[in-house]
Amino acid sequence: MDTPTTPTTAFPTLRQAIPVWARIGLLSFGGPAAQIALMHREVVEERRWISDARFLHALNFCMLLPGPEAQQLATYLGWLMHGVKGGLAAGLLFIAPGVAVMLVLSVIYATFGNVPLVAALFFGLKCAVLVLVIEALLRVAKRALKGKLPWALAVGAFLALFVAGLPFPVVVLAAAAIGFALPHSFAAAGHGAAKDGPPAMLDALLAADPGRPARMAGMARRAGLVALALWLWPVALLAGSGVFGDIAWFFSKMAVVTFGGAYAVLAYVAQEAVEGYGWLTAADMLAGLGLAETTPGPLILVLQFVGFLAAFREGGVLGGTAGSLLAVWVTFAPCFAWIFLGAPFVERLHAQPRLKGALAAVTAAVVGVIANLALWFGLRVAFARMQDVPVGPFTLDLPDPLSLVPDAVALTALAAVCLFVLKLGVVRTLGVTAAAGFAARTLLGV
Repeated sequence: MDTPTTPTTAFPTLRQAIPVWARIGLLSFGGPAAQIALMHREVVEERRWISDARFLHALNFCMLLPGPEAQQLATYLGWLMHGVKGGLAAGLLFIAPGVAVMLVLSVIYATFGNVPLVAALFFGLKCAVLVLVIEALLRVAKRALKGKLPWALAVGAFLALFVAGLPFPVVVLAAAAIGFALPHSFAAAGHGAAKDGPPAMLDALLAADPGRPARMAGMARRAGLVALALWLWPVALLAGSGVFGDIAWFFSKMAVVTFGGAYAVLAYVAQEAVEGYGWLTAADMLAGLGLAETTPGPLILVLQFVGFLAAFREGGVLGGTAGSLLAVWVTFAPCFAWIFLGAPFVERLHAQPRLKGALAAVTAAVVGVIANLALWFGLRVAFARMQDVPVGPFTLDLPDPLSLVPDAVALTALAAVCLFVLKLGVVRTLGVTAAAGFAARTLLGV
């Protein structure tokens, strides 16, 4: 008897998915644009677990939430595939490598000072990740921007963020309003099979069992309420208990206001942590940001570094470790709550034309958002210094032309050759550029 070969029968088990989520967590360098690009490559392009449309549908929702959108996207996709266990596995594995690395680096920094060897090791990785971001951006734009209005929204979102400096939520909500009012203009960005192959595995599974998300919703809501309780419990328990109470309260506030990524609140965090609480110096804050930018995981893990130094002043390494993990707990517990409480509702929007149009419009705007993040990331890889440049009524954050980093440009070109010409794949491309970057910064003294 022949074995069926439909996409549904090949749907991965949770045990098979866990190594992929772990791989994404280990390679999640370069901020949200790079992390989203890597995730898209792994689960959409290479494995066809999830379609472009469902990937972007989930990303749209995550972009509307406070907190690190890439980690929440992993949680959402993990839940779609394997329920609450899958969401927990994907979300936790996305941050676990970064948390472990940041904790070790925090201990080293607090006891020995800065760690230039780490920056040298990860320098080449950032250059390679930039190429992955550009590749993913082009793929997503090609498939998500179908029609003049979606293209106009993408360009408008990019200009609104990069040139006008409008708040991130305003841009996304404006796009949603346009899509809600004009759903037919975004109808081309619907679900279904890719033009060059069968439906993605999850789409095939849901087509065969359309009631699956509804059956998963009850467990997700219960998990979301538990996540809320686990988040608020230490905040209430530690209230008024000195530095740990301050850490729990302060970073809980940050967890609900970080719309648009970590950079939206870093200035406030730095001001309060340095001037308000006196937990660390401005130089410490810059060092922590540098570590967060060069290690895997969300950039918001810089809060873990701040939490470590806050408690290290009073409790040494053990106290710092506790403060570090407490900051991580109150930062990420609400992220799981938002996904488990909201994802089942968002999944029901697939069948409602106006709401579907709103999310499709957000998809178009998100292409502009990712382009803005990619440009932000790319300029800081290629140039050592940025400066405010007045352009008409606006002030743009542009690079100092004299601060070009030649080895960064060379390593980016090397990564492009490895990925596009030699077809080495993601892991080998990252390995080659990491080794080359480490050699350039240490052995050659570039």
